[in-house]
Amino acid sequence: MSHRSTVILGTGSYAPKRVLTNEDLSRMVDTSDEWIRARSGIRERRIAAAEEATSDLAFHAAQRALKDAGVAASEIDLVVVATVTPDYPMPSTACILQHKLGIPTTAACFDLNAACSGFIYGLDTACALLASGRYKKALLIGAEKLSCIVDWSDRGTCLLFGDGAGAAVIGVSDRPGVGLIGTRLGALGEDTDLLLVPGGGSRAPATADSFKKGDHFIKMKGKEVFKLAVRVMEEAARDILEQHHLDAHQIGLVIPHQANLRIIDAIAKYLELPIERFFVNVDRYGNTSSASIPIALDEARQAGRIRRGDVTLLVAFGAGLTYGSALIRW
Repeated sequence: MSHRSTVILGTGSYAPKRVLTNEDLSRMVDTSDEWIRARSGIRERRIAAAEEATSDLAFHAAQRALKDAGVAASEIDLVVVATVTPDYPMPSTACILQHKLGIPTTAACFDLNAACSGFIYGLDTACALLASGRYKKALLIGAEKLSCIVDWSDRGTCLLFGDGAGAAVIGVSDRPGVGLIGTRLGALGEDTDLLLVPGGGSRAPATADSFKKGDHFIKMKGKEVFKLAVRVMEEAARDILEQHHLDAHQIGLVIPHQANLRIIDAIAKYLELPIERFFVNVDRYGNTSSASIPIALDEARQAGRIRRGDVTLLVAFGAGLTYGSALIRW
């Protein structure tokens, strides 16, 4: 039996039309463009319209990925949506997306919640299912409407997040040594209280009182999250490189989770790579959680930053606290 490589056949991304700048935010909370840029590197972020749900953002990104891959919706037999802002608690956003795209009813469809690491978790999951031979083509989407769970009066969080979606069509190839080389996933479950939405689940169901307290908004201990993000992303990057006997200088491009420019700078110093070897778009989108890496991946491909034969490193960290890294040879 020939070795089956799992390869990305195409990518697509979508960002809502509305741009919310730092200047706009300075009229909403006590902050300034200079203050935000100095601490995060963010200049602006995209905000979905009231009538736009996560599945709508995912739909546009998925359509573009299918077109880029030259794959018809009828060929997809696996749909995975990574998100922390599903349209509903149930059914899954993946099922809603399946119907919108006209994907066959024989396709397996499910959501995955690993927060900002969601796309890497989804990539590992989709590729493993394809490698099993039970599926032929997968559609993986990271999509978020974080603006609906952000407290716009909390300057510690509201300046960081934005909305968007990114997608990849994944298939199999008989070419050895290409596609997903490997992944490194993990979680720090003891630190769930550092970044969470406390209300709305079975632990604390939504009530009038919980809404009044703002328990349905993102709560974050920023300094602690920052320190852990740097440490764990460094470890995830180092581990995946060591696991596959690669040196950082052999990586053509690093696509990190776009949460904070200072975190990206720290990873660059740790890997002893120039920042030019990193793809950065956090200045234009802010933190879009599970949409962050696939949006950056699509933009990097469109910009010609990824070429055939290159090895790309993906690395992320998010609520859970989850973390992950992946190596892809194109």
